[in-house]
Amino acid sequence: MALDDETSYRLLKILSARPDMSQREIAREAGISLGKINYCLRVFIERGWLKANNFSSNENKRAYVYYLTPNGVREKTLITIRFLEQKMDEYEAIKEDILELKREADRSLK
Repeated sequence: MALDDETSYRLLKILSARPDMSQREIAREAGISLGKINYCLRVFIERGWLKANNFSSNENKRAYVYYLTPNGVREKTLITIRFLEQKMDEYEAIKEDILELKREADRSLK
């Protein structure tokens, strides 16, 4: 399973804003399956973008806090830039489609 920029962007954004969210809460917020969240978090940890610390004092010993590492912050910035460029390209393509549709409609009305 490959990680695309959109998924990585959304997850890193969620984790940087709310590092104490459970995987289930992250899945719900991101609109991604719990299994994919688990996979993505493991990949982020393996890549050195994320650290997971559990609450030893919490009754729920499975509760974790996810911290973006300095590499994670840098990677989040790079992914954000790539994702923004992709969305800008999509926006320009949609603008062109709209202009073409307007031209077609104008020609049909004449």
